[in-house]
Amino acid sequence: MSKESKAWMYLIVLSLIWGSSFILMKRGMHTLSGDAIFSDAQVASIRLVIASLVLFPWAIKAIKRLKNIKSLLFLAIVGLCGNFLPAYLFTYAETGVSSGLAGMMNSFTPIFALTIGFLIFKERLNKVQMLGVSIGVVGVVLLMVASKNFEIIGEWSHIIAVVIATLCYAISVNTIKYKLPHLKSIELAALAFLLILIPSAIIGLNSGVIETIQNNEFAMEGLLYIAILSVVGTAFALILFNKMIAISSVLFATSVTYLIPIVAVLIGLYFGERIGWYQVFAMLLVLFGVFVANYLGRKQNQL
Repeated sequence: MSKESKAWMYLIVLSLIWGSSFILMKRGMHTLSGDAIFSDAQVASIRLVIASLVLFPWAIKAIKRLKNIKSLLFLAIVGLCGNFLPAYLFTYAETGVSSGLAGMMNSFTPIFALTIGFLIFKERLNKVQMLGVSIGVVGVVLLMVASKNFEIIGEWSHIIAVVIATLCYAISVNTIKYKLPHLKSIELAALAFLLILIPSAIIGLNSGVIETIQNNEFAMEGLLYIAILSVVGTAFALILFNKMIAISSVLFATSVTYLIPIVAVLIGLYFGERIGWYQVFAMLLVLFGVFVANYLGRKQNQL
């Protein structure tokens, strides 16, 4: 399989996994009937600790791959911005916005990634790629407007939390692409999680995870959803994402956030939410934007 085919395969798989992750976060905090289980901080802490422990054997083996203190610093940035902060920010955001809306707003990531790549790493984009990005943004905005079921019920702080999380993702993906190319995807993921294992565990313990597991009758149900989120939606997905960054561009890798809203809407449809022609049109527009930015834009560079 060619690198291009692999990159598109990773893009599709990741959009399905991460598009589902928002509902898994929600189910870790509440049952379908609305009963409270874990708090937002507890869900994030459990998620990070489980993912860190799953990747721990690879982290021990990969320590010898650290070249110098700079590599450790860049790994800390990836761990903090790519995993630690977004995990807490997104679960906090979902205490005030729907999982579908959170998934849609995640599409801010490519815009921040392009800006950081241009300002710091001198990344250049041709006109076709910029057109594709613009089309994708329009599609996401239309999808948000059309999805009347995804309502904001919280404060502006919940929206700002998502925006900061997407900025963190953009910082992380550029750091991976330009500063840590010597590390394999699984080494990168494992070492980044190793650095955030202890602080995640401390926050989890201080937030009362043990007490909730002991006293909440729905705790096992919530843990099941969080475990799936941790192993599949975090550890496994991050390895795939790092592989995709290694064989593609930052723009292509962050395009996964354009596809996540589509999955979020389809999951909403599965749970009984209605979908209209405006949503169908917006989703097709998003897909077209991804195609223009990544396929036609790459062809333009080859001319």
